[in-house]
Amino acid sequence: MEKHRKLVLSIAVLASFVAFLDGSVINVALPAITRDLGGGVSTQQWVVDAYLITLGSLILVAGSLSDVYGRIVVLRTGLIGFGTASLLCALAPTAEILIIARGVQGVAGALLVPSSLAIILSNFRGPAQAKAIGQWTGFTSAAFILGPLLGGLFVDLASWRLVFAINVLPIAITLYLLAMLKQKDERQTGVAIDYPGALLGVLGLGLPVFALIEQGNYGWGSPVIYLTMGFGVLAFIAFLWRERVAAQPMVPLTLFTVRNFAWGNLTTVFVYAAISLGGFLLAVFLQQVAGYPATLAGLATLPVTIISILLSSRIGALAGRYGPRVFMTVGPLITAVGFFLYVFAGAHPNYWTQILPGVVLFGFGMTITVAPLTSAILGAIDERQAGIGSAINNAVARVAGLIAIAVVGFIVGPQLGVAGFQRGAVVTAVLLALGGVTSWIGIRNFVQKAPALGTEVGTD
Repeated sequence: MEKHRKLVLSIAVLASFVAFLDGSVINVALPAITRDLGGGVSTQQWVVDAYLITLGSLILVAGSLSDVYGRIVVLRTGLIGFGTASLLCALAPTAEILIIARGVQGVAGALLVPSSLAIILSNFRGPAQAKAIGQWTGFTSAAFILGPLLGGLFVDLASWRLVFAINVLPIAITLYLLAMLKQKDERQTGVAIDYPGALLGVLGLGLPVFALIEQGNYGWGSPVIYLTMGFGVLAFIAFLWRERVAAQPMVPLTLFTVRNFAWGNLTTVFVYAAISLGGFLLAVFLQQVAGYPATLAGLATLPVTIISILLSSRIGALAGRYGPRVFMTVGPLITAVGFFLYVFAGAHPNYWTQILPGVVLFGFGMTITVAPLTSAILGAIDERQAGIGSAINNAVARVAGLIAIAVVGFIVGPQLGVAGFQRGAVVTAVLLALGGVTSWIGIRNFVQKAPALGTEVGTD
């Protein structure tokens, strides 16, 4: 790989790393945050979902912003904003201010992920692109899984506040590498940003999530809940209408007429809802029920990180050669088995027999799934649509995650116990199984050839 491509890949990995890391590092810090700032399950849900609401809704705008202002400019702005918001989170004196700062973090994070993946897609072609996506996926997935370990170390050895300060160093390194890249930024003329669509998207996601989380405090009979839910549903319907009639929509609905793009995003809904729900429940269960220190709770999932780093690049290359269908089918099913095993975990589980087997299966299953999933979705559309395609897929993943966290109260009740964790494990396993089934039904293989050799050849 030439030096320029290595630099591009490093920037893309580091920029996404901080966003994915922050999405998972928070889970293991939630008990410590609520002990310090007060609140129960609903506060824990909001600390997670405030980030996901703004990330999931505004990540769509990021695609348009990249077209108007350039991918490098948007990426740099996102890095600076993310670092600033992280410091605000670290200094937050109350739960309310922390939740607001997490929302700001999500705004900045929305600028990072699609732009970072888009610069890979614009610098790599053919099998090299599939392998690069595999490497990107491996490290960003590792960030998502490594987060609990790093968070646990900070919580136990210092303070949960340092969990947010962890972002500062990789952000500084990425900004330095961007300065070294000296790549001409690509901007498109005649592109408009769909601000009404963005507003409707935020309301259509945020209001229903508020109702789902707070219904435990107010009850469904309260106008605070049913009016919020009603207005949110109407806003989401209006958002879909807006995207259908807008001259330059944030979400070109015609993309969903492409088979692999549509079915791949449906699989994303099930898989990433399961990842968010399962990761949240496991991190909190190990601390609040099983009595693990935060560090051990994070260390419990370390095998997933190791498996992801070792195998993601290889799996990405194999999916580029043989097609994604089998990988996207088998991977979620393996992970489903891993979570189903947690049904047998009691209040004092033996790690080696009741936790580790599920963790290992989770690691193998997700590693087999994620890179082929990304390649299947983005490989199905024109490379000129890579930015918006990446933004849509990331938005789908984040929205699936925030809805999964929002319904935690329905699954586990007001406090997480053994029975609630077991129910959550079953729900997670079912979601993953649905992801495998939809992949087998909907995904079709394709073989990407290098540009000089020809075009894509479809296979079944």
